[in-house]
Amino acid sequence: MLDTAALPALPRAERVRAVDDWLAGLLAEALAGTPRPDRRRGGPSPEPAATGVALVAVGSLGRRELPPHGDLDLVLVHDGRPEIAALADALWYPVWDAGMRLDHSVRTVSEAVSVAAEDVKAGLGLLDARHLAGDPAVTAGLRTATLASWRQHAGRLLPQLRDLRRARGRQVGELGFLLEPDLKEAYGGLREGQVLRALAAAQLADEAPADAGEAYAFLLDVRDALRARTGRANDTLVRQEQAPVARALGLVTDGVPDDDLLLRRVSLAGRRLAFVADETWRRVDTALVRRPRARYRRVRREPLAEGLVRQGDEVVLARDARPAADPGLVLRGAAAAARADLLLSPYTLKVLAVHAPPLPEPWPPELRWSFLRLLASGRSAVPVLEQLDQEGLLARMLPEWDRVRSLPQRHPWHRYTVDRHLVEAAAAASELTRDVDRPDLLLVGALLHDIGKGWPGDHTEVGMTVVAEMAARMGFSPADVTTLSAMVEHHLLLPDVATRRDLDDPKTVDRVVEAIGADPALLQLLHALAQADGAATSTSAWSPWKAHLVAALVARVAARLGSAPVPEPVLEPTAPQVTRPAPALEGHTEPVTVGVEDVLDGQQVTIGAPDRPGLFSLCAGVLALNQLDVRAARVSVAGGHGTLVFAVRPHFGRAPVPEILADGVRAALEGTLPLAERLRQRERDYSQDAAGGRPPRISWFDAEATGITGLVEVRATDRAGLLHRLTAALAEAGLDVTSATVETLGGDAVDAFYVSDPAGTAIDPAQRRHAERALVAAAGGDAPDPAGR
Repeated sequence: MLDTAALPALPRAERVRAVDDWLAGLLAEALAGTPRPDRRRGGPSPEPAATGVALVAVGSLGRRELPPHGDLDLVLVHDGRPEIAALADALWYPVWDAGMRLDHSVRTVSEAVSVAAEDVKAGLGLLDARHLAGDPAVTAGLRTATLASWRQHAGRLLPQLRDLRRARGRQVGELGFLLEPDLKEAYGGLREGQVLRALAAAQLADEAPADAGEAYAFLLDVRDALRARTGRANDTLVRQEQAPVARALGLVTDGVPDDDLLLRRVSLAGRRLAFVADETWRRVDTALVRRPRARYRRVRREPLAEGLVRQGDEVVLARDARPAADPGLVLRGAAAAARADLLLSPYTLKVLAVHAPPLPEPWPPELRWSFLRLLASGRSAVPVLEQLDQEGLLARMLPEWDRVRSLPQRHPWHRYTVDRHLVEAAAAASELTRDVDRPDLLLVGALLHDIGKGWPGDHTEVGMTVVAEMAARMGFSPADVTTLSAMVEHHLLLPDVATRRDLDDPKTVDRVVEAIGADPALLQLLHALAQADGAATSTSAWSPWKAHLVAALVARVAARLGSAPVPEPVLEPTAPQVTRPAPALEGHTEPVTVGVEDVLDGQQVTIGAPDRPGLFSLCAGVLALNQLDVRAARVSVAGGHGTLVFAVRPHFGRAPVPEILADGVRAALEGTLPLAERLRQRERDYSQDAAGGRPPRISWFDAEATGITGLVEVRATDRAGLLHRLTAALAEAGLDVTSATVETLGGDAVDAFYVSDPAGTAIDPAQRRHAERALVAAAGGDAPDPAGR
């Protein structure tokens, strides 16, 4: 009897051998208990029991890759014997009794081949057929017929297989860039290795190179360790399992499991498999295209650059090219390929990898020009840079690149590894080159702005030094080197200030000018770099609203520097498109009014109401109850009437309704709407809004305060009604909120408030301490009543 409980702990080869032996014994027992009738005489057949029947393994067992808790994919192949159903029952039931998951079928050779010819998945599985027990001739006949059928129908089946993999890649993502990758189904995962074998079996591609086989074997090891750790059939390397898997595989740094090293190696393996698969599919697609027959067909060769020609859909070396004597050939070829939206041929890449000489230092102008032409090609440069990276040519030109290659970024905003993020940023920057005076510095700055993440310490401080060395080696002038270093130093300045500070506060503009100096050209470059960096990060990191705020900040700084007129304020009370006055409240002479208008990436809600302590908090609570996320707000008070302008975005895509908001504000002012209780209920209903265990961080920024106005920033776990709670806490501490900016970073919120004492005096230390205690309590879910009831 097979000890299934011990199987997960066995090495893969021993696990496969144990299952093979057990299944072979099961078939022998089944054959012994199921006599074969003699068709001519009606008695037992004189032929051996195993003649004409074979147990065949397919899938992971067929490939000798059975993982812990894996399925057994088995086919009972026979020559038409009538007792096959009884034999199958005698074979399958012991497998089920052992608790093994079984995917089984009973086929004759012709039946199996017929199914494989119509079903690409079935055909792919049968290519891995391996004899376990019974008649070897039957298995050999199955394999021969399957391979012949696969090659015969390749023109119809392979496009289906290609489309299946591409669709799955779009759904699951690319293994090389996922923080929690599906090791099997993500593009570049284990499926790619299996597909590469199928393409080779169809005789449309060569066997995968050795490094692709090593990448595939490593992913198998990771999957085995993951399944052994979790005790179930799971192929997704989730965050909490990465450290234990790293320890199981011996990926330890200073005695501690290195989950970043694990994820980096998984990324490298996935990218290598994806790259080889892409190259192979290009060859297969070319082979599958039907061309008109011709006795002589001349291949057209179109010159692209010195030493390079276009041949078909690839860039190849010209006949007179001298790779060993031409240091600029690699970058010239890459630029020519990207500009023509082509790729370098695999053979050309291999030749360049072997023969290309080191680049001279500093780079001569023509070499730097080729590099800039490559980056300026935009999206078409991305696959070409990946080609250079996979062949080691990119790191040869930029040795620092190895430090960030496939380096994971744990921030939930980032969708790419560091190196791919930099390439994507350069591609995005190529669309902004006409907006700056120095497009060359923009392209290089975008490519290298996060290069410091490959070293310990603050990536900005380290990156300034690294980029200065790289730029000097590239041949940039000292002044340009200084500018590139400043771009790295301040690449987060504009987004951070624009989303966390009051743009109409002169201190906000002063902060930016003090940081970058009176240099309109650097301001241009930083604005374009912020756009490219945000676009390469994710849509969450660079929304239309954030783009609008950054542009508004840049306009104000440009006006201060004298290169642009003073812009209008970002948030001002405006005439709403829809306004519904509400009836006047008892004891007040003014109604509550609400107006809504569409703005960039959301709506602007303007609320007018009688002024009172905590008005901001009440309105913020009403917006939260209506599933509206606030991103910025401003308050103005005149003659006892408050006007609040909120930039909001619907949490579930439903635009705000003015009548509903007006009723909610009126009820909150009357005291008939229990905001705190309703928000706690909403938090219980949406468990993802629950607060985490980390304490909030409260910071005061005296240098950015204006007169008697203070600036306090709260970083806390995002949750339902957080803005309402925080502003209620400030009101309870006796402070008025005049404006606020709100930003969500993954699961954290960064809320900045401009506050003042209603008495018109500066905020003293005792008020600060009181406010801080109230804010900490509010961030934890405690909501004081701004009305004091």
